[in-house]
Amino acid sequence: MDENEGAPTLLVVDGANVVGSVPDGWWRDRRGAAERLRDALVAVAGRGLPEHPGPLEVVLVVEGAARGVAGLPEVRVVEASGSGDDRIVELVRTARAEHPGRACLVVTADRELRSRVGALGAAVTGPRSVRA
Repeated sequence: MDENEGAPTLLVVDGANVVGSVPDGWWRDRRGAAERLRDALVAVAGRGLPEHPGPLEVVLVVEGAARGVAGLPEVRVVEASGSGDDRIVELVRTARAEHPGRACLVVTADRELRSRVGALGAAVTGPRSVRA
């Protein structure tokens, strides 16, 4: 039996990319936009996504002016001290090393990031998958 069988999918969300995918004025309040995304991810954590039924372990990566967003029991918030993309790659690399058979899904539209995490064995989906 695989030790990762039954472990929830790890969903890593590129906060800046997902927030920036909708021109709703997010640039006026980046932290508030990240908080709204975090709140929307609570439902995703419970119900899951079409190819990844819930519950999911959700990690929202924030950077820049969005730092300082508090986590919730359903959504862990990780601050990137530098590049959010580098922090996401680091999270995926660590998750894959610790639990090689566990499903890992990254939410981003960034082509370079998609390639980097795909090379580590993570699946990728676009921002629409988690936007209400």
